[in-house]
Amino acid sequence: GPATCDKDECKGNPCGMGQTCTDPVQTVGSIGDYTCTCANGVIATGGAATCETDECAAMPSPCGDQQTCEDPNKAADKLHDFECSCKSDPSIKKTDGPATCDKDECSSNPCGMGQTCSDPVQ
Repeated sequence: GPATCDKDECKGNPCGMGQTCTDPVQTVGSIGDYTCTCANGVIATGGAATCETDECAAMPSPCGDQQTCEDPNKAADKLHDFECSCKSDPSIKKTDGPATCDKDECSSNPCGMGQTCSDPVQ
């Protein structure tokens, strides 16, 4: 009869970084039956899985505790797209890192009565 050759489809890491490849039947006739599994449990057969990564879930937050972090696209291939916004002024935002949230240093009237406080950078 015909020869049966082993064919491990997981050789060469077809799933990519951060995924586990499993080839349950390693024969020539069983092409495309391998699975790729993400750390979060998402599984795909015959190709790489789309593992979601919420960059804002990291502890400590990549934005710091005085800012809000939002990750609009959690696909594994969409890294460094999270957005930090200031809690004191949500209109101040920055992608892939903390925003510059300077506070109004004159709000507590540090100069005292009869003096004018000026804070050029806020």
